[in-house]
Amino acid sequence: MADFPKFYGKVPVGTKGQIVIPIEARRALSIKAGDNVVIVSGPPHSKRMISIIPEGEFNKFLKFLEDHITMMKERSSREKRK
Repeated sequence: MADFPKFYGKVPVGTKGQIVIPIEARRALSIKAGDNVVIVSGPPHSKRMISIIPEGEFNKFLKFLEDHITMMKERSSREKRK
């Protein structure tokens, strides 16, 4: 990932708090008109930052966490029984 993080420019915040995601960023993230994005705070070391994540990618991430948490709980339960 030699080109990470990628700088997509800066955009103004409108009077209603809206921003326009630059076209290059929308293309890179496959965000199209009508798509939903998830806005989360972070990373943890910064309270004044947000991330914009396409909803499908966020759902994949949640599923990954859910699967791994379930697996870790099962392993922990087996270890406790020993």
